[in-house]
Amino acid sequence: MEFQTFNFHPQIAAGIKALGYHIPTPIQRQAIPPVLQGQDVMGLAQTGTGKTAAFVLPILERLMTGPRGRVRALVIAPTRELADQINAAIADLGRQTRLRSITIYGGVNMNPQIQKLRIGVEIVVACPGRLLDHVAQGTIGLSNLEVLVLDEADRMFDMGFLPDIRRIIKHVPPKRQTLLFSATMPDDIRRLAHEILRAPVTVQVGHTAPADTVSHALYPVDQHLKTALLLELLRHTDTESVLIFTRTKHRAKRVGQQLERAGYRAASLQGNLSQNRRQEALDGFRNGSYQILVATDIAARGIDVSSISHVINYDMPDTADAYTHRIGRTGRAAKTGDAFTFSTREDEETIRSIERVLGEKIERRTLYGFDYKKPAPSRDTEFARLPREPQRRRQQNPTTWKGARAQPNSPEGRARRRQEDRKTGSAGAQRQFPRRAARRGSPGSLRPRG
Repeated sequence: MEFQTFNFHPQIAAGIKALGYHIPTPIQRQAIPPVLQGQDVMGLAQTGTGKTAAFVLPILERLMTGPRGRVRALVIAPTRELADQINAAIADLGRQTRLRSITIYGGVNMNPQIQKLRIGVEIVVACPGRLLDHVAQGTIGLSNLEVLVLDEADRMFDMGFLPDIRRIIKHVPPKRQTLLFSATMPDDIRRLAHEILRAPVTVQVGHTAPADTVSHALYPVDQHLKTALLLELLRHTDTESVLIFTRTKHRAKRVGQQLERAGYRAASLQGNLSQNRRQEALDGFRNGSYQILVATDIAARGIDVSSISHVINYDMPDTADAYTHRIGRTGRAAKTGDAFTFSTREDEETIRSIERVLGEKIERRTLYGFDYKKPAPSRDTEFARLPREPQRRRQQNPTTWKGARAQPNSPEGRARRRQEDRKTGSAGAQRQFPRRAARRGSPGSLRPRG
């Protein structure tokens, strides 16, 4: 079966040919026909299976006819990186269609997005938070929406976006085509699908475990030896492009710095970076300027780099699903890849969950010649945060009312106190002399007057 079988518009077919696509992937073969027919679709497939084209191509086909300059298709994605990736696919596949798309997400100036929306676009790829900002300000109109796509729905649930999704759905027309794609199907996502999809066609490719083209290995190691093991492992491994996952933003930054000091072309990707710096790190990783990218789970989705040879879990992911998403960055497009995971004694329960998903026991490995018995340092010198510089307090003028508060026994401070007590009755007297105030029968005292 080839893409010609779908009989796409010639301008769309030209985009497919220009990208060198000939044979559709399994998710594309199963999902494209019902989407072209206007049916709701629930797609279950792990990352790296080609599902982006599975919904982008039918959307482009649908929008070739009908009005232009109105938002007719909306794709909601959990991260900026994934939104950019989807928008790039729309631009590449629809290069000759003259259909316009825009990304909408936070962390960047809102005004350029508003200007593009005013000029007119047909497709919007958005993250939930910034989209709701536009809806609240009235800078986007969704009344003409024909197709709604929720991509990586399980990841949006993990990130706490489910309430935002429900609010967005209230602003789109009830008569629409809805497509939902997810790598896993937790109960909350299943309930959401039941609420928003009408008689959906369910498309499932394989299982939700990582691709069969990925080999897995565990490296048991104590926490304080992880960086040393990482450096030694990289020295003894033939790698092309390596993606390393850490649990925290601070650790991603520090591991990236340590790899740079060791002579590697490395960058870090984590939430504290500005959008420009995040994009620079991603672009450098894609074009080979950086051989190694150290990232938090923000990068588990949305990194479409087919040449990633190794994924290394510096820290064990929290769940088996998170492991699936991380490992889905390698072994893509039928290429082989390796997944190395550093494990500590505390990770045994998560390891058992991952092995249940894989359906097999993961090989345990040790690196020959590495000193696993080196004792831990007396304090954490590797990832301890640098002490903050003490902030100098601004000198206050004791002659001002503000300064008088800082020096209550000064004449100005006593005058200030008397003025406040006059404003509040005898409240000040109650605070300083509660027994005397009670004897006087002041307002609020326990003893009445007389």
